[in-house]
Amino acid sequence: MIGRSACTLFLALLLSVSAVQAEEGGRKGIAFVQAPEMSSGVCTGANADEAFACARKQCVDGGGTDEDCVAMSYCFPALYSVEVSILHKEGLHWEEFYCGWESKEAALAAAKVACDRERRPDLAECAAVFLYDEDGNGEEVPQE
Repeated sequence: MIGRSACTLFLALLLSVSAVQAEEGGRKGIAFVQAPEMSSGVCTGANADEAFACARKQCVDGGGTDEDCVAMSYCFPALYSVEVSILHKEGLHWEEFYCGWESKEAALAAAKVACDRERRPDLAECAAVFLYDEDGNGEEVPQE
């Protein structure tokens, strides 16, 4: 039987090897920052602090205030991400971000689940609006 110390050492070694492999593979994380009704920012980076700092700068440069540019979501590795625009029946509007998907199709499937009116009957409108790749390049999602 392996002792607790050996298991802890093995787990720590395994996690550090995974981190090194991700770092060596050039993987990036993606951060989303938003100032409601003002501006937003999306950036990739080697870590959460770097990605959020870049996204916050984009948000402020785009017209948001530093106080209003709020960190919304972060994923590592970034892979594919989708931004979903939502309008509640009472008029409130917001964006949700789902990231870390293996493909564009998987990201769009996540958006479809997020917009499922049976699960979320209080939504007036809901749609995927942007897809992002691992480098943070965005493309509009065609509306049907």
